[in-house]
Amino acid sequence: MSKIQLIATATFGLEAVVAREVKELGYEDMMVENARVTFAGDEAAICRANLWLRSADRVLVKMGEFQARSFEELFQQTKALPWPDWLPENAAFPVEGKSVKSRLHSVPDCQAIVKKAVVEKMKQVYRRDWFEEDGPRYTIEVALLNDLATLTLDTSGAGLHKRGYRRLGSPAPLKETLAAALVLLSRWCPDRPFIDPLCGSGTLPIEAALIGLNLAPGANRSFAAEKWPAVPASLWKKAREEAADLARRDRPVRTLGSDIDGGVLGLARYHARQAGVAENVFFQKLPVAELRSAHKYGYLICNPPYGERLGDRSQVEGLYREMGAAFRELDTWSYYVLTAHPDFERLFGRRADKKRKLYNGRIQCNYYQFFGPRPPRRDVH
Repeated sequence: MSKIQLIATATFGLEAVVAREVKELGYEDMMVENARVTFAGDEAAICRANLWLRSADRVLVKMGEFQARSFEELFQQTKALPWPDWLPENAAFPVEGKSVKSRLHSVPDCQAIVKKAVVEKMKQVYRRDWFEEDGPRYTIEVALLNDLATLTLDTSGAGLHKRGYRRLGSPAPLKETLAAALVLLSRWCPDRPFIDPLCGSGTLPIEAALIGLNLAPGANRSFAAEKWPAVPASLWKKAREEAADLARRDRPVRTLGSDIDGGVLGLARYHARQAGVAENVFFQKLPVAELRSAHKYGYLICNPPYGERLGDRSQVEGLYREMGAAFRELDTWSYYVLTAHPDFERLFGRRADKKRKLYNGRIQCNYYQFFGPRPPRRDVH
């Protein structure tokens, strides 16, 4: 099983970011499609991709892909796949499913047929009629799109946004994977100042610090495939040792977060401690209108409220005007704002140099990008 097809799933709009991350891990044989990046790797790639991918949602093993216009086709082609290469005799293998624009539109029926086909294949190899399913978990997904069935095994378990540091709830939190993607899209460098003036529970400054220190985002959590016999514990150990060796704790990384809500900043400080970056992330209670910095050529990235509820709209529009006035004072800075508000640029008082359509959960947003001047080149003597 040295050559494995893996899929890094992605939120719509982030496929190119995930592809760049996959390439930086050294996997160049890839295909980028809507909501996923398929790439070739080995068993070690399962470990490294789960530990390192910041903006992907999950890492899946691609078991097979085929046309399925009838339940018989789905059954026979699923049964033909090498399930026992991955699933031990005691494997727990629930089946999840989805179907879009396909003749086999009944998802429960598709799930039941895939389950039956896998059981039949297991019977052939393990020579038994009943499987206890009391061992490691192998979540199978059957995804149908335009009659094309893709069958996968989920190696991640909990989604990759669950880094393990955000254990306390806060209203409308930004997913860690999206926060990391916003930082990566900005091309922020760790030697440049960073601030989120509407930081809430701190996800953006924390993800920026993890990037700046080159800390693997999955280092403090476990994954479903860690219990799989097909992915030896020695590979996970080696991948975690590699992550520890590549960490750059010596970098003078300092990210800032501010917010008007002192209570939520307590959460942010807790999250920074849990993420292991408390010495690199600093939080202060501050209204946007009072935002100032003595530093030059910094990066400001934020996810302000969108004003989706009618009662909040006028307040949010006032906030956007305040942001425009405050950000203009940081005349050498670049700033990046994610919002779903259709009139953001007008209220902010400036057209974006670039904007990109992204999704925050199910909400379609724009990522407005305002580029500051390049810093002067330092003379090297």
